[in-house]
Order: sequence, then structure tokens, then C-alpha cells
Amino acid sequence: PQDGRIKIDKKGMEVEIRVSTIPVAFGEKVVMRLMDPEILFQDLEQLGFTATDLIRYNHFIKMPHGIVLVCGPTGSGKSTTLYSTLRDLSSPKVNITTVEDPIEMVHEAFNRIAVQPAVGVTFSAILRNILRQDPDIIMIGEMRDLETAENAIQAALTGHLVLSTLHTNDAASAITRLLDLGVPPFLIHATLIGIQAQRLVRKVCPHCRESFEMDSSELKELGIKTGAVGMIKLRRGTGCSKCRNTGYLGRAGIFEVLPYTESLKKITTVRPDLDAISSQAKKEGMETMRENAIKKMLGGDTTYQEVLRVTWEN
Repeated sequence: PQDGRIKIDKKGMEVEIRVSTIPVAFGEKVVMRLMDPEILFQDLEQLGFTATDLIRYNHFIKMPHGIVLVCGPTGSGKSTTLYSTLRDLSSPKVNITTVEDPIEMVHEAFNRIAVQPAVGVTFSAILRNILRQDPDIIMIGEMRDLETAENAIQAALTGHLVLSTLHTNDAASAITRLLDLGVPPFLIHATLIGIQAQRLVRKVCPHCRESFEMDSSELKELGIKTGAVGMIKLRRGTGCSKCRNTGYLGRAGIFEVLPYTESLKKITTVRPDLDAISSQAKKEGMETMRENAIKKMLGGDTTYQEVLRVTWEN
């Protein structure tokens, strides 16, 4: 197995391609991931947040200290959200340091440190020494273990804003994941500001999209509850040369944004149950990823097939 990078020039802009190879039964399997700076560094408004979720997320990242978590599986757009967040927070007066494995995109505004386990440069080793570099904001590529989580918490307790990721299915699961790692509830209460979970849905191709009607009862049978009665106007792509006859062009984020409130702290302390955490978060106004995706479907941005492919009914 090998990992590497290729740099190409795209109309005067440097684009990186991350390459991963592994031997399989019939030869070498290659996966290439495009790292386009125009996509990685966007305005937060372009990512697809609703107005309410954007206000909540901006509140998280403007706090002077604490931990903000971005959650989702591999390929869900976490890196884009984090880099766009750092771009939003960046200024000559702010010292931003990132710890990554690997560094996904070089940017002159950030101090970027690459994890190299082979020579002892691990997440934990870097975090133990990083505070001497006087950072204001620390971005950790991933909280993989208890030691990394403890070092991140220590940084947050000493007046730093820490951004990181967790591989969880939804926002509520991030709290139980921290507990599973062995983080004591009182340290979670003292440092966690909020959690944002996300997925990516394919967008309807604007060049070949068409409108059609579907009965709301059919959608309900599929598990998509719109709250509407009767026929609903939706959009789909018919397929064209622009989208390679797929009907989709580009992707959009769907999100759920969970502030870590006092009531959630009580639940985490007394009964750290995932369903209880999720239920309380929804009572306090959290929109689930399924609900967020349905809004995008009704707005004509994506299809009901994408809603079913990417989300689930909580």
C-alpha cells in the first residue's frame, strides 16, 4: 500500500490529487481524491447551512475557548467545513495551528503540522508541545483516542478554541463517543461548545432539470415525511452531457447543529443514553439531517432518492 500526491496546474491554480494504492487480487487498485482549494476554502454561507444552523455554528466558532466537533463518515465534507471555518476565522491577529494526518491542503495563513507516527510525531506528542507555540485556535484532524481527546481538552481548558472531527453517524453520537473513549462527563461539560454533523447529497443538474409531481403519501410510504398533503412538486435531472447523463451535478451539505446545553449536560451526567440526548436536542430546536435533506428536496436542490440514500429516520 502506498500514499502520495500529484500537483497539477488548473488555469493558473494549483490543484492537488491525493493518491492511494493497494494490491488486490487482479492488480493494483488506485483511488484518487481531488483537493481543489476553491472547494476546500469556501464562505460558510456557501456550504448549505440553513439560516438558523449558520447562526448557531457561527456562535460556536466565535467562542474564545472550548471544543467544537464536526462529525460524519469519511467523504462527508468535514475537511471542507473545517477549512472554510478556519478561513472565516483567519486574520493577521489570530494564530491558527493545525495538526493533520496528512496535511490535506497547504495554506500560508495557517501553521500546519503533519503527523508522522513512524518517527514518534503523533497527534498526542504534537498536542503536548503545541501550547508553547502560543496558538489561538487549534485544529486537530481527528480525535482518535483518549490521549488525543485529553490533550484537546487541556488546550480548551487553558483558553484555546479547539476544532476537531469525530467519525459518528450523527451529532448526538459524538457525546456518547467521547464517553466511550473514556472522557469523564465533567470534562465534556467544561469544554464542549457544540457539535455539527453532516453528509453530502448530490445536487440536481441545473442544465437538464425538470419538474414533476409526486403524491405526499408515496413519499410517506418511503419514510419521507414532508408534512404536506396531496401532490408535491419536485425536481429531477433527465441526464445530459454536462452531468454525464446522471441527472446530478455537484454536491451540497446537509447538517444538524447541536449546542451542548445545560439540559444535555444533565442527561449526559445522569443517563448518557443516545436516544435521550437526541430527543432532548430535537426538543430544543435541532433540525436532523433527514429534515434538512427534505427541505433541500422540496426546494428543488436534490431528489428523494438522495434523501433516502444518505439519511435515515431518527
